[in-house]
Amino acid sequence: MNAVGIDVSKGKSMVAIIQPLGKVVAPPFTVSHTAHGLKKLVDFLKGLDGEVRLVLEYTGRYDEPIARHLHDAGFFVAAVHAKLIHDFGNNSIRKVKTDKADALKIANYGLTHWNALIRYAPEDNTRLLLKVANRQYNQSMKVRVSLKNNLIALLDQTFPGINTLFSSPLRQDGREKWVDFVQEFGHAECVTSLSLATFSKRYNKWCSKSGYRFSEAKAAEIHAFAKTLIPTLPKNEHTLNLVKQGILPLNAVALTLTNLRTEMLRLAEALPEFPVVSSLYGVGKVLGPQLMAEIGDIGRFIRKQSLVAFAGLDAPPRQSGAFVSKDRKMTKRGSPQLRKTLFQIMCCLLQNAPENDAVYQFLMKKRAEGKRYYVYMLAGANKFLRIYYGKVKEHLSQLQGLPDGSSISMKV
Repeated sequence: MNAVGIDVSKGKSMVAIIQPLGKVVAPPFTVSHTAHGLKKLVDFLKGLDGEVRLVLEYTGRYDEPIARHLHDAGFFVAAVHAKLIHDFGNNSIRKVKTDKADALKIANYGLTHWNALIRYAPEDNTRLLLKVANRQYNQSMKVRVSLKNNLIALLDQTFPGINTLFSSPLRQDGREKWVDFVQEFGHAECVTSLSLATFSKRYNKWCSKSGYRFSEAKAAEIHAFAKTLIPTLPKNEHTLNLVKQGILPLNAVALTLTNLRTEMLRLAEALPEFPVVSSLYGVGKVLGPQLMAEIGDIGRFIRKQSLVAFAGLDAPPRQSGAFVSKDRKMTKRGSPQLRKTLFQIMCCLLQNAPENDAVYQFLMKKRAEGKRYYVYMLAGANKFLRIYYGKVKEHLSQLQGLPDGSSISMKV
């Protein structure tokens, strides 16, 4: 038995190999994440006597190259949650934190839990691309929110509150009408310096050029609103240029988000569970691919409770002697991205109030019981995940001609 502990970092890893009774086969050594470095590691491991199992921490990014390479080389590879490694074997007063010590600790974990290790299985390319696209989408959305807030703060000095006058939905390219409007009329004096008739003509011309519907009443509303404002920045070339410079990156990010949504939908449609996921209420063309991206292959979850725990929505029991806790809290140790997507789905259910939907009925039941907002929202997300698991599992079993609930592979 050779337990190989790999402490993964960016571009390189520290490797330690031990056998039972604490015998160190090889002192910790560094391996670079290059074709040459990994080939040397594979050749070295193949020369060891006895069974070899490799254990590394799941980091989400840095572990993937070395885990895939060693898996393809035919080794037993186990990617273990960092929390399990952190809590293992902390029986020393001294607090030692080095790559060598971590590699030995991971190797000891693999030796102790030799028979309980779960073999690593690489994600298929479609799911991997979908997950990466979703992470890029979430990051771009944060940038968009920041840029949007920055533009509003700037307009508070030139055209305060103009963003509240428009309610048109997003265009297909992700642009908003109020943003396009201030690109043309970036200062309140751009409106108030004109008579109502002149502004109405210019507004009509702008609507035709930009592809928006013209409304005489809206032109009058904007003109009247602009007259009530007191801008703090003067209307000049420099001020208008600042507004335009604030709009350019916002529109660029909006276009990026649109392209990412299109790509995520295309990838999601290639997966077998897409028809079932898209049929769930509250899951549209945006949240559906995001949900599938974060859950991944449903076949890796043995039970529905495993999926709930993966999302961090499980409330483990707490009991000691005669005491049994009835006010248990969610662990929130799972995927925060998945919890965020589920929360958005719950918000969609509350906004649309589908009376015949089981999850919505459950939300209303918990609300009627007097549960706090976040309590019934997370409880609804828990129920939604259980329904998701059952329907997707049943659908995939039917596709492969297996009995319901059978262990299946969902690779495409």
